[in-house]
Amino acid sequence: GIGPGHDQKVTALLYLCHDRAQQQTPFDDVFQRVIDRYQNLISQLGMSLDLARQFELIKEKIVVHACNGELPDYAASRGEYLNAQILANLLDFEFIDAAELIYFDEHNRLDERKTYDAIIRQLATVSHAVVPGFYGRAPGNRIKTFSRGGSDVTGAIVARGMSATVYENWTDVSGLLMADPRVVDKPKTIDVITYRELRELAYMGATVLHDEAIFPVRETGIPVQIRNTNRPDDTGSTIVAEAESVTHWSTISGIAGRKDFTVFALEKALMNTQIGFGRRLLGIFEDHGVSYEHTPSGIDTMSVVVADSQIEGKLEHLLEAIQLECEPDSLKVYPDMALIATVGRGMANIPGVAARLFSALADARVNIRMIDQGSSELNIIVGVEATDFEKAVRAIYNAFVK
Repeated sequence: GIGPGHDQKVTALLYLCHDRAQQQTPFDDVFQRVIDRYQNLISQLGMSLDLARQFELIKEKIVVHACNGELPDYAASRGEYLNAQILANLLDFEFIDAAELIYFDEHNRLDERKTYDAIIRQLATVSHAVVPGFYGRAPGNRIKTFSRGGSDVTGAIVARGMSATVYENWTDVSGLLMADPRVVDKPKTIDVITYRELRELAYMGATVLHDEAIFPVRETGIPVQIRNTNRPDDTGSTIVAEAESVTHWSTISGIAGRKDFTVFALEKALMNTQIGFGRRLLGIFEDHGVSYEHTPSGIDTMSVVVADSQIEGKLEHLLEAIQLECEPDSLKVYPDMALIATVGRGMANIPGVAARLFSALADARVNIRMIDQGSSELNIIVGVEATDFEKAVRAIYNAFVK
């Protein structure tokens, strides 16, 4: 019962306590719900743990932090803190507060030297410990929470500090899936994936373990295993620094994609002889505060792929500027586009991968509007109409995954 769903609600209640305290209104009823949640958990587990003093202290400190006009980080972190207290007691492991291990600097960045020194010092003589995730200590003795993937970051930092051989991340899924289960029916689990491939999939919108959350172990090459708490016998997925080279075309790591892109397609005779053409074109997008995703090009053609959210209210101005500055023979805009990335270590060097991909899309009668193979040689990106997105993902999946 300490799963993400429950924890989220506890965190929301604690945020509410902080808000009420800041407005100097009573929050006893809200805090009582937090207490009840943990008391129920303790009694369900048949434990004799008494957290009454902890609850009192937390309540007092929430008031102090709120009255000092501080951010709600202290209140928000207490759910994780209490979870760890219960788990340590249940397992008979040592509880070590993250505020004694994880340190931030004055710019709210991880203070690596101080953190890793503390981990080595505190954990060197401990055989088993429970460390709450999500927060650490900032200058001025403040509690500070991580901005994203907090518990994952904490686990990765501790694993790196201890020079662990593997970092097991126990969650509620049996590893990373090869495609979005809302699009592909029962997609297979990825066995082994490299950090670089994971980054390509995360960038394309796959809701995998966020690569920002595991940067400490990525830097030192410690493998990460994603495992399912509710199904501990499942092998899960392993993320590694370098994987064996792939020798068979059927080996892809995953498929991910996003909708809501617009493609600007230019044609101009002898474009390749015009020095600075690409810079001028991209400069127009820069001048209008628009970032772009891809720029596939041919001899006399160049396309710029932009997320729809970037060009709201700017389309007409962009088109005028492109006509004026670049004088293209043809300028077309394709809205409602989707990008699909097929990611895998075998993409670049195994004959037949691209052929199989494009044949699958042709057989499914999907019109390909754009092709881009990234210089990372890990993926092939195709642009299709948004209405064909799901059909295209399923066609690619079925072509490669038997």
